[in-house]
Parts: sequence; structure tokens; C-alpha cells
Amino acid sequence: MTEFSSDAQTMSLVAFIAVITVTLLVCVMTGPDHEDLGEFYTGYRSLSPVQSGLAIAGDYISAGTVLGTIGIIALLGFDGITLTLSTVLSLVLMMFLLAEPLRNASRFTMGDIFTHRAPGPFVRIIASMVTLAALLPLVIFQLAGAGDLLAVVLGFHGDGFKTGAIVFLGLLMIAYAAIGGMKGTAFIQIVKTVVLLGAATAIAVLVLNRFDFSLPVLLDAAKKGSGAGDAYLASGLQFGGDDFDMIGTQLTVVMGAAVLPHITMRMFSSRSATAVRRSLSWAVSTVVVTCLLLAVIGFGAAAIVGHEGLVAGDPQGQTAFLMVSQALIGTDPNTVETLLFTAVATAIFLTLLASVAGITLACANTLAHDLIAHGLRQAALKHSTEMAIARAAAAGVGLIAIAFAAGARHLNLQALLTLSFCVGASAIAPALVYSLFWRRYTRTGLLATLIVGTAASIILTAGSNLVSGSPQSIFPDQDFNWFPFTTSGIVSVPLGFLAGWLATVLYGRDAADQRRRYEELEPTILAGTPATAGGNAS
Repeated sequence: MTEFSSDAQTMSLVAFIAVITVTLLVCVMTGPDHEDLGEFYTGYRSLSPVQSGLAIAGDYISAGTVLGTIGIIALLGFDGITLTLSTVLSLVLMMFLLAEPLRNASRFTMGDIFTHRAPGPFVRIIASMVTLAALLPLVIFQLAGAGDLLAVVLGFHGDGFKTGAIVFLGLLMIAYAAIGGMKGTAFIQIVKTVVLLGAATAIAVLVLNRFDFSLPVLLDAAKKGSGAGDAYLASGLQFGGDDFDMIGTQLTVVMGAAVLPHITMRMFSSRSATAVRRSLSWAVSTVVVTCLLLAVIGFGAAAIVGHEGLVAGDPQGQTAFLMVSQALIGTDPNTVETLLFTAVATAIFLTLLASVAGITLACANTLAHDLIAHGLRQAALKHSTEMAIARAAAAGVGLIAIAFAAGARHLNLQALLTLSFCVGASAIAPALVYSLFWRRYTRTGLLATLIVGTAASIILTAGSNLVSGSPQSIFPDQDFNWFPFTTSGIVSVPLGFLAGWLATVLYGRDAADQRRRYEELEPTILAGTPATAGGNAS
């Protein structure tokens, strides 16, 4: 990959500094008071449906989604499109099945939802651990790739710069989460979504213009550039024709992507059931448009850059967005083209910042609210104390993520992204569905769902070819691969549902009490009346 022009790199650096300054200012201006716990966790539900929808879309369209979607479509064609459609379908299912009950049943965190049905500190502690198991791998994955991406954009390729970029971005994400809270990170997500849509639209239009705005011509050129021939536009290129592996991956994405805690926490900040429906409508529309643009850019990368060029830049295609932008703009851009490249670089930079900040906030919230305030302690904490703990937790989570990301940045950490989706699909999704809709569901069933689903995801992912036994694994020189599928979902998702059902049916000591509790809560959960008691349950 050739270097970008010095003017483009200089302007990108200036844009990055401006973005950092403006976003930090936004966090300070919108951040909560030191004793205003409700504002820190929910922003007092002050966002309009449009703002909330854009923030949800921003959280959903992470750096991994943007760069990974373009890369996988560029390298794998049809299989990349199916995974992109699975991503969209996941948010649609959230909209129609879970969004309103989630908003009505919770106050601040996932633990609030579960303790509606099963009060007790142990449920809070397990909910916090599952949240961390789902989100920490995701933030480490995104931070680890940040150094290489910024090195490509700015032209500094030393190991020291890459490690420094990870540390710097990590410290920024801590500041955003700790200072801005829910409202501050929401406004950053809104800005990121708007900038990303603008940059992606401009590049997609340039791609289509290169091929006379003819989709068949673009697809034919992408097929030729992919080096895979007709297989590029047919199913099976990614998994070598293994239908079970493909089904498992799609199941994992559909079930897991939209229930990750940093997505569901946005439901809690909506003003009402009606507002959450409108917010999700905006979110789904934004995600659909964005994914369509990313698909065009992905095919454009295959057609213009070609398979060999993409793999040379990054074997996973993570730099495809930058490479096709460079190819379209050229090595000697004029002022307008330089500005366009700056917009693309800024969109990627903002996506990295906003994604990790939202995830860090969700981790901090569950540590402060679920683990400490209602899990390990029996006495209620002052609001100012709990907020101080949440801010300290953001720093702790951020520092741990920085350390792991900096130490593992040379490795292919795709397994961490997959693990997050697997935990979401196998533990969080069945626990939410059962808790919100099954009257008979018990505390034992809930704990079994969370523990078995999470443990199965971790164990099976550790035995997959994403961790060892393939050139693209975390440990390519070792082979302890025993699980035959790329993702655990085809096994762990049924296990999560089965564990909750069996534990409820076979160990029904508290079934009558749980059924009574659900019948009391059912109108609140399903009829659109905000819940008020769940947040106080211990």
C-alpha cells in the first residue's frame, strides 16, 4: 500500500486534534453533576427519538463492523453480504421483540432486568461477570487494531507510535466514559454516525461513478478483481462449503449482535415505550443505509484494489476502506480530494473513539451498579459514591483493555470479536427472552442460562480455528483446535436455552414465587409502563 500524500496526512492529523478537542468539550458540557446518578446512567432520558436512534446506530456500527464489513465483502463477496444482512436482521429482531420490554423492565443495567425476576446479590454478580465477558474482548479487539490503522493514515509505522496510539485512544475512551456518562457518549455517537454516513456516501458515489452507476458492471469487476471467479458471488467461499459453519456464524450474529449490553443500555435512556419504538426505527433505517453503502464500498475495493492488494494491506481486509479511498482519490489529490480523504480518516477515527467509549461505559455501569452497589454490598450507597465508583471503574476497565491491546496488537484477535457475539447469543439473549416472556422462569434457570451459555462460548471458542490451528488464528504456530466450527453459536446457543429450560423444569423449588412475581410485573414489562422497582432490587 503506497503512502497517502503529505497534505492528506497533515490535514488528517489536524482533523484528529479538532475532533478530540470538540468531543472532550461536548463531554464536559453534557456530563452529569457529581451526585446525579440518574443522569450519568440514563442522561435522564433527555434525548429525542432521532438523537437516541442515531446513538443506538452509532453503538451498533462499531469500528469492527465498519472495517470488517467492507473487508469481508471485498474478500469474500456473497458470504460477506449474508453476514451483513444478519447484522441488520439482529437489530430488526431487537426492535420488534425486545426493545419495549427492555425499556420498561430496567432502570440502569442488565442486572436490573434480571433482578425483577430473581432478586439477590448473586444474580447481580453473575450479570456483571457476563457483561464483562461479552464486552471486554470487544473493546480489546477494537483498541488493538487502532494503532495499525492510525499508522496507515498518518504515515508513522514504528512500533512505538502504534503502541502509543493504543494508549492515547484508550485514555481518551476513559475520559469520554467517565466524564460524559450516557448523554456525553450518546452525542459522540451521533456525531460519529453523521460523519460516517457522509464519508461512506461520498466514497460509494465515487465507486459507482467509476463503473457508470451500473451495479452489474461493478459486480462483474469485483468478481474479476477478487481472483475467485464465479465463487465470489456464490455461497461457500468463506467456510469452504461447510453449511453448518455458515449457519452457526449467522445464528451467532443474529442472536448476539443486538443484545450486547452497550446496545441494550441505550434502550434504558428512552423517554417512553413510544419513544423507544421511534428510536429503533431511526436506528434500523440508519444501519440499513450504512450497510448498503459499506457493501458498495466493499465491492468497489475488490474491483479497484483487487484481492492481492487488499491482502497485502491486511489479511482480514481491515484497511480496505482506506485503500479504496486512496485508489479513488489518487496519489496527487487536489484540495477537494484531500478533504474527502480527511473525512474518511476522521470517520474511522471517530468510529474507533465512540465505539470503545460506549463499551467502556457499559462495563463501568455494571461494575458500579450491579457488582458493587447491589452485589457485594448490602447497604445502599450514596449516589455520589456510586458515581465515583462508576468513574473509577471506567478507568480500571480502560487500563486493563489498554494493557491487553498493547501487548497483543501483533496478534490476530478476530477470536475476541467472535467471542463477544457468542456470549451475547448464548447467554444474554436466552436470559433476556426467558426473563421477559416466560412466566415459569426461575432464579435457578436464569443462573444456569448465564453461566452455561458464557462457559460454553468461552470453551468452544478456545477450541476453534480462530485461536489455533490456522494461519489466521491468534496462535498460528500451535494447534490445539478441536472444535470443528468457526463460531460456537451452533452449539452454545441451544445449550444456553436448554440449560435455562432444564434448570427451571427440574429444579422448581421457587417456581410458584417466580410465577407470581412475573404476573405482577407482566403489565409493567409488556404494556409500556416504566418500571420503578427493579432498579432497587438487590
